[in-house]
Amino acid sequence: MLVLVAPGQGAQTPGFLTPWLELPGAADRVAAWSDAIGLDLVHYGTQADADAIRDTAVAQPLLVAAGILSAAALGDINPGAVAGHSVGEITAAAFAGVLGDTAALGLVRKRGLAMADAAAVTETGMAALLGGDPETSVAHLEKLGLTPANINGAGQIVAAGTLEQLAALAEDKPEGVRKVVPLKVAGAFHTRHMAPAVETLAKAAAELSPADPKVAYVSNKDGRTVASGAEVLERLVGQVANPVRWDLCMETFKELGVTALVEVCPGGTLTGLAKRALPGVATLALKTPDDLDAARALFAEHAGA
Repeated sequence: MLVLVAPGQGAQTPGFLTPWLELPGAADRVAAWSDAIGLDLVHYGTQADADAIRDTAVAQPLLVAAGILSAAALGDINPGAVAGHSVGEITAAAFAGVLGDTAALGLVRKRGLAMADAAAVTETGMAALLGGDPETSVAHLEKLGLTPANINGAGQIVAAGTLEQLAALAEDKPEGVRKVVPLKVAGAFHTRHMAPAVETLAKAAAELSPADPKVAYVSNKDGRTVASGAEVLERLVGQVANPVRWDLCMETFKELGVTALVEVCPGGTLTGLAKRALPGVATLALKTPDDLDAARALFAEHAGA
């Protein structure tokens, strides 16, 4: 059984979309999406610098577009399950047929703008804790007023809060934590700081007509599989201000009997976690079109294509 997964914010790098736009029809498809959402995805995916694509309002649509484009380049694929980390859940909703591609990009454009507005209210950020005991780390973060916004498994928790709180964390790491790494994101996502974005996103979601997932959709709210398109959409709204439980998603992958994992462009983060948390599961990250043949081979072996 193969699970197709989509990364969240911070996975983007300058120019990462360039080789994908050389595929037949890709540039025209991305240009059409750009027109539909009022954002030049081609420019931001090929020419913009790191600071420009760090902007939440840019990064989120860019990641969803890249994920949908790279998955489509695989051809006729048949994953047993799909999942996404943070904004990657919208990409996964498109994989599962819950939302059409243009609807998914329209929703993520509004999500990115709303979260950027919320992030502008207070200077906030996120940092990854490497190593340590999860329970000890969570208690320490709460003592500092920080939120464990991403519990990723494989010894990684992401803390979120004000810049002052994150500075205090850098000076006072939880016991057993090897390193605290600031993340290239523009706000404390999946925390109370994002509450203003929830209402905006709820209004946007109310205009959509979701279909039920065609494959198992694993939600990062709690690792549960969700069979209702309406519930998927409800969870996409709520997760903006609630923690991501990728650790529980990986537990569900085990329960489902997943034997292979493919991460869409810009892949790498989730395959890294899987290598540590899911021993024996074959993993592959789609970084460039050069990875497509190997990914197709994994689908043929573990899912049928």
